[in-house]
Amino acid sequence: MKMVSAAKLKKAQDAITAMRPYADKLTELLQSLSATLDADSGSAYSENRELKKVLLVPITSNRGLAGAFNSNIIKEVNRLTSETYANQEVSYLVIGKKANDAFKKTDKVIANKSEVFDDLTFENVAEIAELLMDKFVAGEFDKIEIVYNKFKNAATQIVMTEQFLPIVPVEGDANNNADYIFEPSKIEIVEELIPKSLKTQLYKGIRDSFASEHGARMTAMHKATDNATELRDQLKLTYNKARQAAITNEILEIVGGAEALNN
Repeated sequence: MKMVSAAKLKKAQDAITAMRPYADKLTELLQSLSATLDADSGSAYSENRELKKVLLVPITSNRGLAGAFNSNIIKEVNRLTSETYANQEVSYLVIGKKANDAFKKTDKVIANKSEVFDDLTFENVAEIAELLMDKFVAGEFDKIEIVYNKFKNAATQIVMTEQFLPIVPVEGDANNNADYIFEPSKIEIVEELIPKSLKTQLYKGIRDSFASEHGARMTAMHKATDNATELRDQLKLTYNKARQAAITNEILEIVGGAEALNN
């Protein structure tokens, strides 16, 4: 399992490493443009409403034996539910069978999209993103957050909670000095970029989680192998000591018997 995960990790790591700069720059551009628009011309995706209903999107794996990879996400979602959004109505859209197993008994799961890992493509993830956008625009939820493991390296995964909707405006004046010429118009560009940016953000989160899963499983299986090897060595030593003691007792019995016959 370690060897299989190591082989898959390389491909998953290359995919997320190549995608991050594009996704981050697209989100930065979108936030900068959204912040300069008037309130009346803003998108429905940036509308801040009174917080009553919250949708959390935990991203886990479909399989276990990956150490604390899945349990860390489940713990964070439970913490958000009981502490951060204790006064709000919380629901879940789960991605990953482990998340579904953990939350299906709560009757808060509105959808299970675990099958996306069977064919992890941008098109399949975009369908989930469109579902989330439709539910936000329809007013079913006032805030949507995704919870996933961000890939740092094979041994380290960072639990991330990102606001998906409404769009978070850029803070500060970092982009006020930029001089852009907009063609066609700023509003049209934002309206075109928003769906693409949101789909890319979710795809990046799932890709991050996918790479983190293989890194976590590779590390977990490596530790399991080391522990099994150590246990085997200890058992072998214990066995040899017991065998040596048994042989010694047999020799003593034979010598004792021979001495008795001689006397």
